[in-house]
Amino acid sequence: MKEREQILIRASWISIIGNAILSILKMGVGIFAGSLAVLGDGIDSATDVVISIVTLFTARIVSRPPNSNYAYGYEKADSVAAKVLSFVIFFAGMQMLLSTGKSIIFAVPRELPSTIAIYVTLLSIIGKLGLAYYQFRQGKKAGSVMLIANAKNMRNDVIISTGVLCGLFFTFILKMPILDSITGLLISLYIIKSSIDIFMETNVVLMDGVKDTSVYSKIFDAVDRVPGAVNPHRVRSRQLGNLYMISLDIEVDGTLSLNEAHEIGNKVEHNIKETVDVYDIIVHIEPKGKTHHEEKFGVDKNSLSDKLR
Repeated sequence: MKEREQILIRASWISIIGNAILSILKMGVGIFAGSLAVLGDGIDSATDVVISIVTLFTARIVSRPPNSNYAYGYEKADSVAAKVLSFVIFFAGMQMLLSTGKSIIFAVPRELPSTIAIYVTLLSIIGKLGLAYYQFRQGKKAGSVMLIANAKNMRNDVIISTGVLCGLFFTFILKMPILDSITGLLISLYIIKSSIDIFMETNVVLMDGVKDTSVYSKIFDAVDRVPGAVNPHRVRSRQLGNLYMISLDIEVDGTLSLNEAHEIGNKVEHNIKETVDVYDIIVHIEPKGKTHHEEKFGVDKNSLSDKLR
């Protein structure tokens, strides 16, 4: 947990400093060069600074140990922060959409941007590529959906800056400053779309679901490898960061002693932990062959097979 906290904090600080430099540079050049697209790109980088501050704050929260109020710990703060990031990105995109849309609709007279806008955009693409790659690697290493969401946002920034560069290029070739505004409009729509994508991705974890349902097949395979354990059912799994909370029922021979049944349950737990990254696991043991009422919750082999068809 300590190592994970350090990864999150270090990645957040690097993101804050890198994006602050790029944001100040792009907004300054955007105003000086008269390019709405570059200015909008700079505003987007400014939101990345806010996003990174959120990730820094969240890194302090997720590392807190469980307590009586939060018995499972604070891991879900990571997903909550990613949800907050989606709103920040959305409002930045809407702001840019309104400003560029207004300049197009009301045909505001524009001059050709200065060529310095091209050079700062090239620099932005290189810088954002480095930041996105670093954030994604650290997010995978720490199992943080928050850092991975931030990396995806920066990847989008690379696409945005590439769009700005293309817009500037054609603006200078065709001598039509309106192309700069149109590029800014398209960029704003892309920003809004990326915010919606991040918002939807975090729903699964916050709704106590799992993104990769193959985890259930791994659980069933782990149970099958334990002699004496049969009929795994009412299997439930949810995510806390990159770890899984798992609970399941298994059946054993009803004539076994409590110690023998308990040992089988321990072997099931051990096998599952060998193939799944587990935060916590509960194995409930039942006597074999008892009639079960239809369960409202959980997954069994039959229901999983139906979903995979």
